[in-house]
Formats: sequence, structure tokens, C-alpha cells
Amino acid sequence: MSDDDFARRIEQHRRELRVHCYRMLGSYDEAEDLVQEVFLKAWRGRDGFEGRSSLRTWLYRIATNVCLDALGGRRRRMLPDHANPDHVPGQSASALVTGPWLQPFPDALREPVAPRDDEPEAAAVARETLELAFLAAMQHLPPRQRAAAVLCDVLGWPARRTAEVLDGSVASVNSSLQRARATLREHLPRGRSDWAPAAPPTEEDRQVLRRYLDAVERGDLDAVAELLAKDVRATMPPFPEWFADRDSVLAALAASWDAGSPDYVGALRTLPTSANGQLAAASYRRIPGRPVFEPFGIGVLRVRARRIIEIVAFHEPALFPVFGLPPALDR
Repeated sequence: MSDDDFARRIEQHRRELRVHCYRMLGSYDEAEDLVQEVFLKAWRGRDGFEGRSSLRTWLYRIATNVCLDALGGRRRRMLPDHANPDHVPGQSASALVTGPWLQPFPDALREPVAPRDDEPEAAAVARETLELAFLAAMQHLPPRQRAAAVLCDVLGWPARRTAEVLDGSVASVNSSLQRARATLREHLPRGRSDWAPAAPPTEEDRQVLRRYLDAVERGDLDAVAELLAKDVRATMPPFPEWFADRDSVLAALAASWDAGSPDYVGALRTLPTSANGQLAAASYRRIPGRPVFEPFGIGVLRVRARRIIEIVAFHEPALFPVFGLPPALDR
């Protein structure tokens, strides 16, 4: 295989390797950096690739071990309700865990290049779960258990193949899987007994999103209240506090939309988007004295039975370009 052909072949796997690294680390930014490291290691080791496995398997081996190295000694990324499960509104935030937090992943970057005939399994990658609930539960796993769960239970690899990637035994992989599955079930949302991909958003769900965007732009708390489930859960990274019901979520919104509050976010404009296989709302705010609305946050929603049951509102203006969102709005 010529160098040019090798470079072209590995480039075809960039998107799925980025998703793999993101699943392992929970950070879009870090996943992007690690994919570059994977490609560098693959390029330097290309003479040692003799086709004993598929190119895809070889790249996943490199990527998994790069992720394991990156996770060594590093604090896990979580969401506020996982990091501070005992917090209730009104309590002091001084003793709360303050990150690092998960990041959202833009759905537009998940679509893979059509797989080669000798690598048909790559076609399934875009269908595998990337839900925030799954990612948040994954952060409770030690790195090697996390890798075993991703390779076996998400990508569907057999234990023997996973053991080769992890330089371990089949017995050790099966043991890691048993412990990982038990931990994941403890931290998945109620009503979810597994981590298979959720059904894609329906047109009815999208109507809920459109109504939510309209209510937010108008600052209409009553309209927002009609869309929230009674037991809605809301988090707002990087803030460590979180809210576990409709009344507390509405109280937090009322405070942030109050022009007299020190936390006032200003007038808002919104755009629909999607992240982690879920509906999402990109918000822009206009700071007094400035003529345009500037990127503010990306709120990822979970909708069930025409009600919003979860909102994760990430303050991630730097991610707007990778979501394909405009740098500002002038309306």
C-alpha cells in the first residue's frame, strides 16, 4: 500500500474514531486532539501494519490505548447531577464538585464515510448510542471497564477481539464487562435497562422543541412551564448546581431572565440543532450596548410524551462553529 493510499484509507475512519474517543473521554475537544495523535501513531507504525487484522481494527486498537493513556490519573468528566447527587436548590455551592464536565457532540459530525466491502461493520457506527445519559453513566467506570463496555456492548465486538485490543485475556474482559454492566445500570435513567440507541426524535418531539424555542425567545415562563414534565431534571454546566423538578427549574429561569438580577442573561435568540442523537437548542444573547446576539449555550433536550424530561444546558460558545452554527445573530 502506497503512503498516499494509506493516508487516504485512515482518513476514511476519522469520524468514527472521533466518536470512539469522545465516548471514552466525554470531551469533544479532547477527542479531536486524540484523533490527531492516533493518526500520527498510525503513520509512524504503518510499516508494521501487515494486514493481520482489518485496518479499522488496528486503528481502534491504537485509539483505545491512546484514550487509556489519556485517562490515566485524570479526573472523570461528569454532569452536575452525577457529580453532586445530594445537592438541593438553596444549599451552598461552596462544597460542590465543579468539574470537569462532559461536552456535547454535534450530530453533523457523526455520519461516517461509506464503509469498504471488507469492513461492513463500520456502517453501524452512526446508529450506536451517544446519548448524554449513557455518556454520564460511562464516567462512573474505570478506564479499562469503560473500554471493554464500548468495544463489546456498543460496537458489538467479541470478547476475544476486545482482549487483543486491551492486551488482556478473554476472562479479564468478561469480568470487566460484568462489573461495567452492573455499574451502568445503577446510573442510567429510570426506565432504561440497557444502553441501546434510543428512538430518533419524532415530528411530535420536534414540535415540542419549536414551542420551547419560541417560549424562550419571548421569555414566557408560563409557556415553558407547559412543556416541562413535573419531574424534569436540569443541569447547566459549568454551574455545579442542578434542579430536579419543574418548580425549581422555573424559579432558576425566572431569576436568570430578571433584568435586575446579577445573573441576567439578556435578550435571547435561539436556533434548533442536535447533539448526541437528541434535540438541542442553541441560544444567543445580546449583551446591553452590543448590536448583535452572541453565542451563549447549547441546551440538549430529552422529550417524552410531549414533555421535556431533561435539559442539559452547556455554556459552550466555543463549540458553535463545530455545530455549524452562525458566529452571531443580528435580529
